Amino acid sequence: MLPTYKQADGSVLRAGFTTGTGAAAAAAAAVSLLFNMPAADSVEVDTPAGIRLKLPLAAAERGARWARCAVRKDAGDDPDITHNLLVVAEAVPAPPGEINLCAGKGVGRVTKPGLAVAPGQPAINPVPRAQILGAISGVLPAGCGVSVTISLPGGKELAARTLNPELGIVGGLSILGTTGIVEPMSNEAFKRSLLPQIDMALAAGHSKLILTPGKMGKRNALALLTAAPESVIVTSNFIGFMLKACAKKGVNEAVLIGHVGKLAKVAAGIADTHSSVADARREILVAHAALLGLPLELLKELMTHATAEQSAAYLVEKGCRNVLLAVAEAAARRAERMSGGEMRVGCILLNLRGEVLAVDSFAACLQEEWKNG
Repeated sequence: MLPTYKQADGSVLRAGFTTGTGAAAAAAAAVSLLFNMPAADSVEVDTPAGIRLKLPLAAAERGARWARCAVRKDAGDDPDITHNLLVVAEAVPAPPGEINLCAGKGVGRVTKPGLAVAPGQPAINPVPRAQILGAISGVLPAGCGVSVTISLPGGKELAARTLNPELGIVGGLSILGTTGIVEPMSNEAFKRSLLPQIDMALAAGHSKLILTPGKMGKRNALALLTAAPESVIVTSNFIGFMLKACAKKGVNEAVLIGHVGKLAKVAAGIADTHSSVADARREILVAHAALLGLPLELLKELMTHATAEQSAAYLVEKGCRNVLLAVAEAAARRAERMSGGEMRVGCILLNLRGEVLAVDSFAACLQEEWKNG
């Protein structure tokens, strides 16, 4: 059963499931049908979050040596562009012991470095890929093999309305999902639901807080900083909103920690970091590189990069960490202004592996304080 989230105003937001979960469910259903399991109108699937879902099948058909099933994506109350998209899996026999996962129409293909998937490969991220393969393995009879093709009808057209073309993902959508569950991140009620974290941290006696956009950032913060879990506040994309809220509740000092692509936006004064609100990550990195006098050839190279991850790796390779430090310092100063000038804020930039790229001076001071107890 999909979880729900009760808001402070009494309203309830409903979670959904990711494209990866839909693909895993459709794949399991198609493989079951191929190997003569009884036809069903629903399928059960495990998610990386540990929640087992029972999803209705939108279609199920079988031929002599193939089976095809579809699940309709349900994003819950999140404004997900793939809501109601059909996720289709077609299964055909393969040599014994083989499990092959292929991408069909509507699934994008990666063409540039810097993403979680290598260039030339289907845009199926590692976690959903593992989820899909696990779902197939769970129903595949012993001694059998299967090839499963995932398709997203209409995916190519929908992808034009996403960042995929800019990221160098061509031909369709990405199959994503780190938890398998889509948590609603839609409206003012969700922003208000973030506020109790601050109250809990203050009640536990934490006066210096750590702010991070998401759960991955929280894991990284706990691993890198010797701080109590209650002191780590998840802001989602609403970094400016949460900084103001912290200041109003009496917080005087904080560290902002997260991925360089997200926090580079803060360095430009972008308070809501959702991709639909604002971007310009490349331009922000290039501006700081130019101010530090880096050669024109390097600036031009940065402008060709698909992701901030790629740009950060390039800057490190070229011995230009000073650019990343300048971005961290700028993000910290902008964050202080977002708080209304009531807080001192430090900034730590990370890459996707959770490795530290840059630490501004105030964050370094707080790190030392936490380290020494």
